[in-house]
Amino acid sequence: MAIGNAVQRGPVVYVHDEIRRQIATITAGSGPKDGLTGYTSSTVNVRRGSVIYSYDAHGRQIATATAR
Repeated sequence: MAIGNAVQRGPVVYVHDEIRRQIATITAGSGPKDGLTGYTSSTVNVRRGSVIYSYDAHGRQIATATAR
């Protein structure tokens, strides 16, 4: 199942598949720079503080990186 869309509403990122079914929700944080930074067909990237978290299509964390 591939990611078709990811959208942030308030402190939550909603992830949808290609036919617009919601497949995951991810907490985005509440800081001034926190939130959705981007997505591909297989990952969603969310910044919280000084860390960018990568998630798969099921909302499972798969990687982290320090934000610049």
